[in-house]
Amino acid sequence: MTAPKRGRVPQRRIAETVAAELRSRILAGDENYRLPTQDQLVQDFGVSYPSIREALRILETEGLVTVRRGNVGGAEVHRPDETSAAYHLGLALQGARVTLGDLAAGLRMLEPLCAAECATRPDRAETVVPALVENVDRSAELIDDGVAFTHTAREFHDLIVSFTPNLTVRYVVSSLVALWSAQEQAWAESLTRRGEYPSPGEATEAVRAHRRLVKDIEAGRAEHAEKLYRAHLAATQELVLERFEGGVVTASPTGARPAVQSGANTRI
Repeated sequence: MTAPKRGRVPQRRIAETVAAELRSRILAGDENYRLPTQDQLVQDFGVSYPSIREALRILETEGLVTVRRGNVGGAEVHRPDETSAAYHLGLALQGARVTLGDLAAGLRMLEPLCAAECATRPDRAETVVPALVENVDRSAELIDDGVAFTHTAREFHDLIVSFTPNLTVRYVVSSLVALWSAQEQAWAESLTRRGEYPSPGEATEAVRAHRRLVKDIEAGRAEHAEKLYRAHLAATQELVLERFEGGVVTASPTGARPAVQSGANTRI
């Protein structure tokens, strides 16, 4: 086997160096940041086209760019957000065979803290409460539509987390909430097809719980909001877990369906 020439840097290492620099630019740039063309990147870095293409492939696997081929080719930039964070966290949890029951327990520990934080915001009457009220009103109109109701009711949880002042807590908890929402949405679709979705009465109770939470947040009753949120979370999770607790967390909404099914095999 011929040894590589001394002093020559392997193409893969060059590509990783270029990818590292482009990654830094993407993360430091604003939402309108665009990558230069491949021709420009070759000139800027003084490397070959294959090295640039490999660098872009690295970034594509990380979800930071989408490479378009053909006459209108180029690289579209994607800044990381809660969705991408949830996907990568989901991969880690799926690889560790974490169950829906374990994910639910984690949410019961962390998510109610977000409700308490919302109740301490001095601007909650102008920012938090109107958005929550609008969501609850829409949920109330969808009680007879299981799938649509589940989607809108889960948005209530998204809103609670999104109004949490601490960015670190917001990103961590929103990732977990997104993972659970994918599982619950798949659960709703599965049960609706089989005519087994919970009764409108249970949906009505969820709406009432959300309204009580909004009142606690509006009144600044942080401790009571946290306690009520935890109880509500446990009650709604139970509907899913009584059938699918043994299902493994999956990293995408489409993957939630087999997770729900695998849980069903052990619970029904």
